[in-house]
Amino acid sequence: MSASVKSLLSTLTARGPHSVLRGNLGIAGQPGVVYTPEKGLNLPAVAFGHGWLTGAANYRRLLEHLASWGYVAAAPDTERGPIPSHLNLATDLLTTLDICAGVRLGGGAISVHPDRLALAGHGMGAGAAVIAASQREVAAVAALYPSPTAPSAEALAPGIDTAALILAGATDIGSVSSNAIPLATAWGGKTILRSVEKATHNGMVEGRRALSALGAGKHEPKTERLTRALLVGFLNFELLGDKKYKLFADPEALLPHTEIVDPEAAEEEPEHPQKLPILQLVQALRK
Repeated sequence: MSASVKSLLSTLTARGPHSVLRGNLGIAGQPGVVYTPEKGLNLPAVAFGHGWLTGAANYRRLLEHLASWGYVAAAPDTERGPIPSHLNLATDLLTTLDICAGVRLGGGAISVHPDRLALAGHGMGAGAAVIAASQREVAAVAALYPSPTAPSAEALAPGIDTAALILAGATDIGSVSSNAIPLATAWGGKTILRSVEKATHNGMVEGRRALSALGAGKHEPKTERLTRALLVGFLNFELLGDKKYKLFADPEALLPHTEIVDPEAAEEEPEHPQKLPILQLVQALRK
């Protein structure tokens, strides 16, 4: 592992060079928030989907971090209830991308390049991002600690040839709360599956949340910071073509505090029976 990779990761963990503005997507008819650099034309944009029983506010630092590194980062704030529609959230992600690409932001000082669009999400929002990517071509997809959705993200994945970053918690990558391995196995294009050291699938969620009352794990600051850095490095290469960050989009590159996971080898390992999480029970009730 080169010193330059460690240095880049450390740099990306810190806030970027841009001042950040916050806006309301509701002005354009889509409930949600948007964070942007203070100014810039032909910027890259990321539409981000939230996890189960969370909302856009639980990812404020992540969205601000992306904006500080020169991205327009927007998140719909819909489907926040206990029985959400993953398909509707996917539709809202696409609407969010349309707003970012089609509306001049920041009083006209900010615009988005139509070929520099990405879909990302956490938990069920990661699955919604995959569903959205199956309906529209984008430059990159990032599934952060993905969980099962209906329709199944892995069933749609073979038809998507976009480059994808899939992150999973090292402590629960094989649990029924995570579909990171089958999603990576099924992906039609280039994919990177990394497990994050000592992380759980809910560790990156910020602030107070309804999940805490249901026994969800606590916020993990190290997981959140590392996730932000890995995401920005991946997008810097895939959306901006910055070769300095090539290793962040390399499926075989070793990065600090992560491990590359071979999804085909991982699927061959015997699975241990586990209790069905509440999200799975809710999804079962919806069917």
